[in-house]
Order: sequence, then C-alpha cells, then structure tokens
Amino acid sequence: MILLKRLLQFISWPITAGVIIALLALLLFPQLRGNNAPKPDEQKHTLGVVSYADAVSRAAPAVVNVYTEKRVVQRYQNLYNNPLYRQLYDKSNTPQQERMQNTLGSGVIVDAQGHILTNKHVVNGADKIFVLLYDGRGASAELIGTDPQNDLAVLKITTENLTPITIGDSNNTRVGDVVLAIGNPFGVGQSVSQGIVSATGRWNLGINSAENFIQTDAAINPGNSGGALIDAYGNLVGINTAMLDETGASVGISFAVPAEKAMNSLRQIVEYGEVRRGWLGLAINSLTNDQIKEMGVNGLVVTEIESKSPAEDAGFQKGDIITHIDGVALIDAPSLINSIRNIQPNAEITFRVVRNGESQELKAIAGFPPTKT
Repeated sequence: MILLKRLLQFISWPITAGVIIALLALLLFPQLRGNNAPKPDEQKHTLGVVSYADAVSRAAPAVVNVYTEKRVVQRYQNLYNNPLYRQLYDKSNTPQQERMQNTLGSGVIVDAQGHILTNKHVVNGADKIFVLLYDGRGASAELIGTDPQNDLAVLKITTENLTPITIGDSNNTRVGDVVLAIGNPFGVGQSVSQGIVSATGRWNLGINSAENFIQTDAAINPGNSGGALIDAYGNLVGINTAMLDETGASVGISFAVPAEKAMNSLRQIVEYGEVRRGWLGLAINSLTNDQIKEMGVNGLVVTEIESKSPAEDAGFQKGDIITHIDGVALIDAPSLINSIRNIQPNAEITFRVVRNGESQELKAIAGFPPTKT
C-alpha cells in the first residue's frame, strides 16, 4: 500500500507539471488553440490597409464648399430664345432681365493664413464668393488672383482655427497609387470617392494651355471642381479640375492639377498678384520613333522661333533637337513645357541641343511673355 502511494506521488508530479506547461503555452501562444483568425486590430497589420478613414479624417477638415453669385443680364423674350425666330428680333430693342446666377464647387485650405486653392472656372466672374467649412462655419472669401493657364484661383478667408491640408509630393505620384477625391458633387455635401492614378503628365487635352494632369478613375462630378485629390495618407497630390464628360456624369476618367504646380501658382499669386512665367519664344514638337532610331537621340525638335525672342537671341535654329535643360534630360514635350513654365523671367537657362549630328550648348535668358493686343 505504501509502495502504491509512493508510486502515485511519483507519477503525479510530471502530470501536474505537464498540465501547467500546457496552460502557459496556450496563454502565451493563442494560435495553438486552433482559432488562427486575427483580431480586428491585428488585421490591419496582416492584411494591409483595409480602410482610408484615417487619411480622410486628416484631409477632410481642409476641404471646403465654395458658393458663388454672379449678376447676369439676359434678354427677356420667349420667342427670342427659339433659334427658329431669333433672326427676326433686333437685339437692341429686346427687353432685358437681371438675375443672379449661382454656381458651386470645392476648395482646399492650404495654410493657416486662410489661403484656399480652387479652380478659376468655379469663381470666374463672381460678384460674391462664400465658403462653407467642414465644421459648419461660413465665411465670405476674397479672390486674391487667378492662373488661367492652369485653371486655378486663390481665395482668402479671415477665419481662425483653420486646419490646412498637408501638401504631398505630386512629383513622385505613380500610376497605380491609391487616391481619394474629396469635394461637393452636385451640392449634396462633402463626399469622398476612391480610385487609383491612371496616368501622370497627361496633356494635349484642350482643357487649358498648361496641361500636366494627374489622371484618375476616382469619381469626380460637377461640384468636385477645386476639391482635393489626396493620397492614401491624406496628403494633397492634386486639385480636381475636369472630367471626361460624355454622359453628364463621371465615367472614370478625371483630371487634377498636380499639387506642386498648384502651390507654385499660389505662391506667386500671393507674392505678385499674378503668375510670372518665363518666355523663350520657341515652338517644339516630339520626335517620332522612326526619327529617334534614325538620329540615335531622344529629344524635342525646334519647329519655330519667334522674332526678337530670347530663343532667337540665344542662337536657336529650326531643326535643333533639345536633349537637356540645365543638365536634366528631357523625355517628352510636357517635360520641356513644364520646365520652361517653372522658370522665372530673367533666369538664365542652359540648353543642350543636337545640330547636324553634333551636340552643343546654348544659353538663353527667359523673358516675360509679350502682351497680346
């Protein structure tokens, strides 16, 4: 009996120790329990980003609704508005009616001083501009200036406790990056749509004269103009400007002015009241693939040189192939146009050109664009 008791005591210690070790293992390593599903807070780390709520919460307070009023005069005559009868009326004798025309759009607060970026077409010709902030406060806005070539406008409000947006690096925006469009589509109130960057450097669309758009499939509708295009972290990468409009609604092809370009315009408007751009007096064109193979060089060919222009003074000739500006290789026409548009008047620029198969440098001093009469 004593022997049996001692035997049980001898066996119970390893069993007890084994149970204790097993319990500790289950507590320290819950995956051993058989349920390997991560907890909600762990999913963010195991499955990648599953929500852009943090990005939106960072950027949304900086996006405002822009309302404008414009006094317009139109001739009042029912038949006059019918194209079949319009030629019968003497316009000077047609009664006139004055009315207020309302427009809506969006804008982005970019600094604590109350400067707001929006589109020029949103505020064009407005007699009154009113801004509604994210927190429900309203304020009258002053138009500081516009950049027609980029369809941009700068407003200012004198309101305290503003939350400006964080400016992102639009120069490094890549095709495939996730982006979010924040604005006031159709006047329904602040809304967010999500997509990806479909293309960068998009130009030759006929929208404005300084095109270098970020193309996205994030839904941008009427009222989104001037709103924010942000990255997945809530940083501003573009100002929503236009959409491909074949149906009157978004079809997944929309365009935004890169934030770097928009901020450059804003800084000049605030400082000078206008955007100052260098002028060279050059007309250029891209080389075809066959020309690139034949010449063994990639660049832009000079097709026209304006008389008494900085380009003429620098010694440019038709047929010159521009390959570098200030040591930076050119890839396509937009890169040349954007390089020149970022040059201030009176700045000296060094061009590397290929002429008759030989490379040489030309130095030009940018001027102010000639005034059109």
